[in-house]
Amino acid sequence: MRMRVLWISLCLAGLATVAACSKKDADSKKAPATAPVTAGAVGADGARHVSVEANKDGYVPAKITGKPGEKLVLVFTRTIEADCLSQLKTPDGKMVDLPMNQAVDVAVTVPASGKLDFACGMDMFHGEIVAQPGA
Repeated sequence: MRMRVLWISLCLAGLATVAACSKKDADSKKAPATAPVTAGAVGADGARHVSVEANKDGYVPAKITGKPGEKLVLVFTRTIEADCLSQLKTPDGKMVDLPMNQAVDVAVTVPASGKLDFACGMDMFHGEIVAQPGA
């Protein structure tokens, strides 16, 4: 009986180790929570274009950093069927529709200091554009 209990305990410990490793691997593959000042590419319009996915995790990345006064175009793509994420409240308060799997450009200017916020239509998911002086 003791051998059986010991064997079951060892099996369970092994399963827990495998599960922990799998979770750690999955977490390491997640997109970064912050888009650095170097993220995206400068377009012909002179603005830096940064991709933002609206998905089950909300906005990815949820924090976009930029140089004070820098012109950005946030390229939102919604990849999940969710009424909440089907609309975006821009930093200036306008509501923009985000159709499924279609890129929508939203032009913004990084503030001189501090941050600008954006959110889903139901104000459940949030993101921000943060000024990073000296970048």
